[in-house]
Amino acid sequence: MSDSDSFIEEVTEEVRRDRLFALMRKWGWIPVLAVILIVAGAGYREYSIAQDRAAAQALGSSILAALEGDEPDARIAELAKVETDSPGGQAVVAMLMAAEQASAEDEAAASQTLSAIAANPDLPEIYRQIATFKSLLRSSETMGLDERRLQFEVLATPGSPLRLLAEEQLALLDVEGGDTEAALTRLQRLIADSEVTPGLRRRASQLIVALGGELAPA
Repeated sequence: MSDSDSFIEEVTEEVRRDRLFALMRKWGWIPVLAVILIVAGAGYREYSIAQDRAAAQALGSSILAALEGDEPDARIAELAKVETDSPGGQAVVAMLMAAEQASAEDEAAASQTLSAIAANPDLPEIYRQIATFKSLLRSSETMGLDERRLQFEVLATPGSPLRLLAEEQLALLDVEGGDTEAALTRLQRLIADSEVTPGLRRRASQLIVALGGELAPA
């Protein structure tokens, strides 16, 4: 390589370095900012998780303290004092309140509490469905069989988290309506479902036997 070629190469390399340094001075803040944002985001996420965990623990402690009363009325009064900003927490406290109202033999108040949960559009759907299910279980004296069937059928639609529990109740409504064959068909389909829990399969199997049906071979 001649001296002139070597000189040109050195100058070219120097120009490249100068351009690189210029680019870094102009745009080098971007990767630095990205790193800062990533670190800040991770820190905020950890902080949020810690805050949520602390809030959940505080709510759990408040609920346990409220349920220590000897009488339903005392537990109801203490549950009314439990405070939470979480929609899910509010739903849980309200459902516990309904259970205590039922224990105090105040079915009207229990139904009203559950209906309020079911009708609250700000709550996650799962809580609304659970409240509806619990309300329907208590409605045998206030709601006709056909109306209860219609509402349980809504809960039994594919994709519903309470689908199989609603199917069990529909089988019981078949029995209540005197349609044993329909009940047995529904129960056989229920125990064959891939998502059925052991407890639900056991209850359905026992009901099949009680109704005079036969269990399919395992």
